[in-house]
Amino acid sequence: MAIAYLNGAFLPLDEARISPLDRGFLFADGVYEVAAVIDGRLVDSASHLARLERSADALGIRLPVSLAQVEAVQKQLIARNGVSEGLVYLQLTRGAEAGRDFLAAPDIEPTLFLFVADKPVLDVPAARTGISVATMADLRWARRDIKSVGLLAQVMAKQAARDAGAQEAWMVEDGFVTEGASSTAFIVTDQGIVTRPYSQAVLAGCTGAALTALAQESGIAVVHRPFTVAEALAAREAFIASASTLCQSVVRIDGQRIGDGTPGPVAMRLRALYIAFARATAA
Repeated sequence: MAIAYLNGAFLPLDEARISPLDRGFLFADGVYEVAAVIDGRLVDSASHLARLERSADALGIRLPVSLAQVEAVQKQLIARNGVSEGLVYLQLTRGAEAGRDFLAAPDIEPTLFLFVADKPVLDVPAARTGISVATMADLRWARRDIKSVGLLAQVMAKQAARDAGAQEAWMVEDGFVTEGASSTAFIVTDQGIVTRPYSQAVLAGCTGAALTALAQESGIAVVHRPFTVAEALAAREAFIASASTLCQSVVRIDGQRIGDGTPGPVAMRLRALYIAFARATAA
């Protein structure tokens, strides 16, 4: 039986109940985090917790427990559910009230919910074959640096990508790729690794940040700048990064082959480096 955490209590996931008046449900007034689990331990936990705090602060949502307590809950969920490899999901909303009003009461009690998913992240077919992405217009709001639960544009993008026979969507604004629907976008050129700098236009990816640091440490040049779809199509390699995919090669964009159509050496090297980093530093 899967065990979850809700507002201070561990309980069976299928018994967890949240009010229909919760502002996360009514207004998407909340934030979330997803961290990978490898060998039964949290990967890059400090980075994910720091981003949770930034997102909550940006919306003025109070964390009902300390970051150290959040991590302790995550570890307990991993242990209670016997998860060796998978993901830990956390959602924090402003809370529930007696009615629906755009302005929340100042003393509202936040809702904190966590659960775990047991799923492979290391030995997955997509890591060996690469994935396809489809490009589409970026329809999101202007504060993409906040990891908001308001994910309708990303859901639409994922559905459109699936309909196009792709596994991920790359969203495009003013001719430049912003990021994936649920990942950070990278290409490999003569300059080295190219990825968009973090700003309010994109989410600061924890896995992406770790990958760029590992690349620089291993002597691979990293260029932080926007890139166009045309540049991506002409790139030596392309890849994505996220907690659930780690580092995964992109071998087709809008149906066009990238490089020789197989996972490239830079992305595969970075995936190996990240897995070694994750195992060495997991909490």
